[in-house]
Order: sequence, then C-alpha cells, then structure tokens
Amino acid sequence: MKILITAPYFQPVPLKYSDILNQHHIEFDMFEVEEKCFESDLIPIIHKYDGVIAGDDHFTSAVFEKAIKLKVISKWGTGIDSIDLKSAKKHGVKVLNTADAFIRPVAETVFGYILSFARNIHIQNTLMKKGKWEKVESISLSESSLGVIGLGSIGKEVIRFGKAFGMELYGYDIREISTEYIKETGTKMVSKDTLLSNSDFVSLHCVLNKTTKYIIGAEDFNLMKSNAVLINTARGPLINELDLIKAINSKTIFGAGLDVFEKEPLDHQHPLRSMDNVLLTPHNSNSAPGVREYVHENTVNNLLTGLGII
Repeated sequence: MKILITAPYFQPVPLKYSDILNQHHIEFDMFEVEEKCFESDLIPIIHKYDGVIAGDDHFTSAVFEKAIKLKVISKWGTGIDSIDLKSAKKHGVKVLNTADAFIRPVAETVFGYILSFARNIHIQNTLMKKGKWEKVESISLSESSLGVIGLGSIGKEVIRFGKAFGMELYGYDIREISTEYIKETGTKMVSKDTLLSNSDFVSLHCVLNKTTKYIIGAEDFNLMKSNAVLINTARGPLINELDLIKAINSKTIFGAGLDVFEKEPLDHQHPLRSMDNVLLTPHNSNSAPGVREYVHENTVNNLLTGLGII
C-alpha cells in the first residue's frame, strides 16, 4: 500500500512513525506544500494512493473521480470543510479526523487578541520602540462585552474564558444550546443582529459551509459598535475581507484579530498586512506541542483504521 502525506504539520514527523508504517508495508510520498493542495495538484497523482494524511486540501468531486485506489483521508486536525463529503461517500472513501483537538489553544489565541486590543499592548509596544512615553487609554475586560457566533466546543470554551474575566456574554447559534450551559456561564442567547449590536468583541467559531460563507459582511459591520473588534480563528471565508477592510478604514468598527483568511497564505501585498488596527497570525492558533503530538498519533491511527489494518 502507498499513502500520500500533504498535511504541513505532519510532514516534519513521518520518520517517527516509519516503524509502524513499515510494519504494515505502507510506503509514503510527501507532497511539498506551503499551506494546502488544490484540485490541480491532486488530480494528476491521486490515482496512486490508498490513503492520504491530509491538511486543508481541496478534495473535490473531480479529485475523487481520479482516486481509483483511495480508501481513506485521515485529516490532520479537525476541519473537513475542504473535502467533498458526498463525493467521498459515493466513492467509498472514509474521512476521519481528530474532533475537538484544539479547543484550549484556539480559545487562548482568541483571548490573546482580546487582551491586546483591550489593553492596547500592541499600540503601546510600537510607541515605546519609537522612543515615546505615551500612555494610551485602555479598558478592563470586566467592563466589556463578548459575542460568540457558533457555540461548538471552541465557542463554548471562549465563553467560559469570558466569564472568568467578568465579561458580559452574548451567544448566537442555529442549534439549541443546553439550558445548563447557558445558566452555568450566564450567556444571553440572542439573534445575530442583537449580538453584533451589543458586543465590544465578536469572535467567530462556525464551520464553513454554503450558509456560513460571508456570515459577516457589509450589513453586519453596519450593526456593530464603532469600538468593536472582530476576531476570526475559524475559517477565513466566514468574513468578506473587502467589506472588513472598508469597515475598518471608514471607522465603522475599530479593528480585527485574524488567524485565517479567504486565501491562504495571505498575499504579501494584501492590504490587511499594512493596517494598524489589525492583528494577524498565520493560521497558527492550533499551536501547542502536546496537542499536536496527540493529533499526530490519532491521525496515524485513523489512517490505519481507514485502511482496514486496525
């Protein structure tokens, strides 16, 4: 059997698992990739492989048509929105992931953004390094409100962090959230419009699908407070980036903290890179060595399960 490894986070470590792969007579190829493989990358080669350890690669229906041997896609991490699940099922390909792997690191990243904006750490750091001694007015989180759109495992953890800081909490989800959780956290479950109108910080934690693409656009920015900060550690296309740039430049909202983008890697000349009120990280909110090690091991186990070995 032969597998393809495209997941960027896994590519440095396959030799660690070579004994396990060799034991089961599994050969592997690595596709050098900066962030993800696209349809045009996969179509010419996918016919050779029984399994894939994948990142956020674009497994489209056209890819599955060529995947004549493929039995399993073992997704490194959680999100599987880049995989056409209907086509996978049609072609008998199992899609396995590691659910809820990055709850704590992602929630911590969200609050890294929140604390930096609330206490103006990034601004004061820049001023100090320019030789200035200028005290910038800041706010306490206990005086602030947080709205979370999408209360899955990560969204709920972000809410819990907000409670610990004494923030006023708003939540929006199309699914019913348990009364126990609402009571535990003191979250006000409201409409999306009400959440946007009342929150100083808005954090997105939705899956990406046809209904959530551009869940935040021009009309939504017009509902938000002028001091509001939008945070996205979920999927880039949840936000219309052009509308976001206009909203910040026009001071409709104050700023944004972004770990994900409509197109990744973010273009070197992208306007977001030069905006003072935007904090950027390179889709790295999952960074935590212990967590990643767990995901490595589970990804290999999922691969072996999908190949029918265990």
